[in-house]
Amino acid sequence: MRYATLGHSGLKVSSACLGTMNFGTLDGVAICREEDAAGIVSAFLDAGGNFFDTADGYTGGESEEIVGRAVRRRRDEVVLATKAFLPQGPGPNDRGLSRAHLTRALEASLRRLGTDHIDLYQCHQWDESTPIEETMATLDGFVRSGKVRYLGCSNFTAAQIVESQWAAQRAGGTSFISLQPQYSLLHREIEAEILPTCDRHGLGTMIWSPLGGGVLTGRYGQAGTPEEGSRAARLKASSMPLAQAWGDAMLNDRDLGIAGEVVKTAAGLGVTPATVALSWVSRRPGVTSVIIGPRTVDQLHANLAGLAYDLPDAVLDHLDQISG
Repeated sequence: MRYATLGHSGLKVSSACLGTMNFGTLDGVAICREEDAAGIVSAFLDAGGNFFDTADGYTGGESEEIVGRAVRRRRDEVVLATKAFLPQGPGPNDRGLSRAHLTRALEASLRRLGTDHIDLYQCHQWDESTPIEETMATLDGFVRSGKVRYLGCSNFTAAQIVESQWAAQRAGGTSFISLQPQYSLLHREIEAEILPTCDRHGLGTMIWSPLGGGVLTGRYGQAGTPEEGSRAARLKASSMPLAQAWGDAMLNDRDLGIAGEVVKTAAGLGVTPATVALSWVSRRPGVTSVIIGPRTVDQLHANLAGLAYDLPDAVLDHLDQISG
């Protein structure tokens, strides 16, 4: 396992980050049962991984609870990251990045995780309704209290990153050290402005969806029909319209065409398509850590092998051409 400092900080994180969005039950279906999740966490730690990502909105808070119990005996080995923004109730102040909501959200996450501090506390998304000065001052208070060690954000644009860092600097407070963006052979939008902005403003990156929601594994084929139990199938069957739309958007002709090329490339190298996709993204400039979301220990080991694999330069060039 490789390690790197996360942004402009002294925090060392593993090149693989264990994403735990699958831990628990969603829409009445157990995606990854707690006993299976505990085995994945243990195997990840034994492989040298130390970086874990969850959120208060994952499986209704169950993900945080499962992660907290799984790492409790090895808490000092772990860099524990969680996020806040998503609705935690029906009220108007039960979501967002206001001081009122963030304060309650932090205390709830600490209880679910069974810990007295969170290593990396992240804004899950931008909040148009709250002044960024209020958000950054609130987060700085969390750091000063000792309940949070470092701050990060997720899904922010380049302009939003700059506004946040400037707001923290004006107040003499704590700034962000990380961004969690989507990035893969299917989604390279962050290369134009977001990655350069992260570099200038001292943010490391934790990449989510490096396999394009599973599309880059080749499991959907050219027909784009999701198999039972796949992420796209779960999203399309969800009761939430936003999730349904996301599932539909995953299976478009462009992305399926790129996935087909990845499958051909992998066959020529004698590796899996997932190995090709993970190796490519892990070696991109500006990438600190890649979030993987295995549902079994076997998937974990396969993902870690993919991150450790070195693609030939000619293959990297080919992948750039087909996905750029």
